[in-house]
Amino acid sequence: MKTLRNIIIAVIVIGTIAGIGYYFWNANNTAAQSQFQTTPAARGSLAATVGATGTVRANQTALLAWQTTGTVESVGVKVGDQVAADTLLAELSADSLAQSIIMARADLLTAERNLQDLKTSNTARAEAELAVVQAQKALDDAKSRYEGVNFARASDTKIENVQSELDLINNQITMARQFYNRVSGLPDGDSRKATALSNLTSLELRRNQIVAELNYITGRPDDNEVAQRLSNYEIAKAQLDDAQRRLERLQDGPDSLEIARLEAQITSAQATLNLARILAPFDGTITLSDPLPGDQVAPGVQAFRLDDLSRLLVDVQISEVDINTIVVGQPVTMTFDAILGKTYNGVIVEVGQVGNVVQGAVNFTVTVELTDGDLSVRPGMTAAVNILVKEVKDVLLVPNRAVRIVDGQRVVYVLMDGVPVMTIIRLGSSSDTVSEVVGGDLKEGDLVILNPPANFAPMGGPPNQGN
Repeated sequence: MKTLRNIIIAVIVIGTIAGIGYYFWNANNTAAQSQFQTTPAARGSLAATVGATGTVRANQTALLAWQTTGTVESVGVKVGDQVAADTLLAELSADSLAQSIIMARADLLTAERNLQDLKTSNTARAEAELAVVQAQKALDDAKSRYEGVNFARASDTKIENVQSELDLINNQITMARQFYNRVSGLPDGDSRKATALSNLTSLELRRNQIVAELNYITGRPDDNEVAQRLSNYEIAKAQLDDAQRRLERLQDGPDSLEIARLEAQITSAQATLNLARILAPFDGTITLSDPLPGDQVAPGVQAFRLDDLSRLLVDVQISEVDINTIVVGQPVTMTFDAILGKTYNGVIVEVGQVGNVVQGAVNFTVTVELTDGDLSVRPGMTAAVNILVKEVKDVLLVPNRAVRIVDGQRVVYVLMDGVPVMTIIRLGSSSDTVSEVVGGDLKEGDLVILNPPANFAPMGGPPNQGN
């Protein structure tokens, strides 16, 4: 009995000691677990983004200034008005303009009338046809004269006729001289004497002309005359070619070169007139309007600002480290300091091909278009842009705050039976908060320690106490 009692007492003592030991071990284990924040490794989706900031701008912007001196006569728009391209925004008074601008109106009207006449009238073609006929006749005459340089200047018949005319007038002169000789003794002033002398003189002058003509038609051209005839012939050929080319240009309608010249005159005159007015260069919204009727203005004085608000863009600077992950068409989210509690969407529309060096850092300009903008978003606002560069689904994720680097390897600490165990992992895509686990020993459901101590014992061991 005594022996049995001793055995029972021994069992009770051992059980008591074991219970006390288990209590303290469990308490220590619970205390160790309670000092760590953990989360189970789980599968999910990850969106990798690149962040940047930029300023909202309009698709197109123009600062419109006066180009000449004058007095503002009228202003046709106000801030907020939507205008089409070429809309007249403001104009200067005509009597305050320089003379060259005033005269441009007359030049414009003249050029427009001439152009209209050119397009509707057949006069130019008729004149060109007549010019060809006249040039052809001139060429034929010049050719005949040139080709006849080695022949007599007149036919034999012509020479005989002139010779006969010379013989006849010589006879007439003989008779006239005989008559004059009979009356030459009469007093000066006698009509018979004066008439006889006048008749004789006229016949002698006529004989000199006939002799010159006979000498010319019976002679041959000299070298100078031959050269002159050749020159006239070449000029006539060139003039005929010019006339024919002009007629060819008019076969299918008015001369295109003349039309181009008149159109250039119209453009020049209109440009001069436009110095006195301001026109909208594109469709847009008036976002600034300065002039008032009666204002005195000078070249360079700003009048309006025009913005094309049909598209709102944001230019952001992306580091060279991230630029190769950016492509046109990637979705974007944006938030604005001036618009609280709302996120806007956008898309990449342009990626810069050349980097800009600023303080040693290389950045590339990326342009984002806002796709769901509203009246709250205005040019000049600052936008925080997040570009979605990659999205993966149903992958094992680990919080970024739990990842450490040990001996050049990325690791996390997993809580197993109350003991932190270092586990090697390999990461893929990352976001601001989590990363994709693409390799290593981490398994779904493992309790990942979010706040591991700075120093741990070797892999699989407990944390160093006192650290």
